[in-house]
Amino acid sequence: MDKIVAVKWMQVFNQKVEAEKDHLSELDGPIGDGDHGANLARGMAAAVEAINTSDPQSTADVLKTVSMALISKVGGASGPLYGSAFMGMMKAEQAGQDLAGVLEAGADMIEKRGHAQVGEKTMIDVWRPVIEAVKRDQLTNEVIDQAVLSTKDVVATKGRASYVGERSIGHIDPGSYSSGLLFKALLEAEG
Repeated sequence: MDKIVAVKWMQVFNQKVEAEKDHLSELDGPIGDGDHGANLARGMAAAVEAINTSDPQSTADVLKTVSMALISKVGGASGPLYGSAFMGMMKAEQAGQDLAGVLEAGADMIEKRGHAQVGEKTMIDVWRPVIEAVKRDQLTNEVIDQAVLSTKDVVATKGRASYVGERSIGHIDPGSYSSGLLFKALLEAEG
């Protein structure tokens, strides 16, 4: 991925998170702490500020900068999960992987950190279908929306949402929703 595209991707993701931070926290309310939007907005604002002040020299540098900002600024599970994802993507970018490989490395780190698999109402339920669509060069906003909505009718078995069990049915997973914003930002940045 071109560094300019990577920077734009993070800028657009930051804008989307900021615009939807209240909605993200509302999604998190019934099944989590109710702070996903505020936390992620703070982390992405710090990430974009760090990009702007550090002038990263490569796409890998951009991804590492974002990883460090999210790990240091975002509480709860989303900081370590997103931070780990961006660290994995940075390593794959350094290794010369294509976009699908870079995203796959990010998903692998989320699975490793969160011990999550597809079907457990986590952000992995968005990452894996998105990666498959990228491999086929068929990633669209509709594919992303479908993956996000797939979490609504699933019982959460991982993370804080698992504490409410059956009551998690009917709620979109907030990490899946924010992951949807991440991938919509990617489409915009590449467009």
